[in-house]
Amino acid sequence: MEQRLTIVGLGVSDLKIANAFYEDKLGWKKLASSNDNITFFQLNGILLSLYPREKLAEDATVSPKGEGFKGFSLAYNTRSKEEVDTLIAELENKGVTIVKKPEEVFWGGYSSYIADPDGNLWEIAYNPFLPLDENGNAHGE
Repeated sequence: MEQRLTIVGLGVSDLKIANAFYEDKLGWKKLASSNDNITFFQLNGILLSLYPREKLAEDATVSPKGEGFKGFSLAYNTRSKEEVDTLIAELENKGVTIVKKPEEVFWGGYSSYIADPDGNLWEIAYNPFLPLDENGNAHGE
């Protein structure tokens, strides 16, 4: 199996509310392949899909129940601490839930967390040990 990730699929409780968050709050654009049942956003080299939680659980043949911490977070890395502060201020002004205000963190970076309408955590961080290329892609060693 090749070492790659193609799509991150998020099960959402209300597709219209989730779409509004990602489009209006984050300013992302849906792909033309999106429809009334599923939404796709092109990220750097992968897709983010939003799909009704119940249907995603049904497809995977698992229970749709799940509360609290989901055991993962998504990350959006910036090129500077100032970019973290600016982005969090903009998102807070748009009514986005700020879970953790920006702060210096134990691993040497600068980090904050926001939540989407379904409580999925997004870390907004500057990592001085993981530079981004001109397209925003991280390349680890």
